[in-house]
Amino acid sequence: MTDMRTPLAKVRGLGSAKNGTSHFWHQRLTSVANIPLTIFFVVLIIALSGASYGEVRAALANPFVSLLTIAALLSVSWHMKLGMQVVIEDYVHGEGAKLVLLMLNSFFTGAVALISVFALLKLAFGA
Repeated sequence: MTDMRTPLAKVRGLGSAKNGTSHFWHQRLTSVANIPLTIFFVVLIIALSGASYGEVRAALANPFVSLLTIAALLSVSWHMKLGMQVVIEDYVHGEGAKLVLLMLNSFFTGAVALISVFALLKLAFGA
């Protein structure tokens, strides 16, 4: 079967894997979101440095603080996954190794996000 589309029509808005544009935008969106979230997180850490366990728990029990911290953890984890994916795709040339590393990248960043959110919720809910 012959494809009658022009070369431009075949690639317009699509990447080589048909998701390059969305990957690009997700990486840019997470980087923009990470600016205020990271500033918030750093200010929180500075404010809580030297605080007792009870004071840290009380601060994290505040829903506003917990939600912003969870947003920061998830956004940074997703951004990390996207960035490492680009590095793997660009610099690993063996298809088998690339597939394994992409899977490990997804598992690792997912585990980091899951463990971080679990620890935060455990502290916030007073365990």
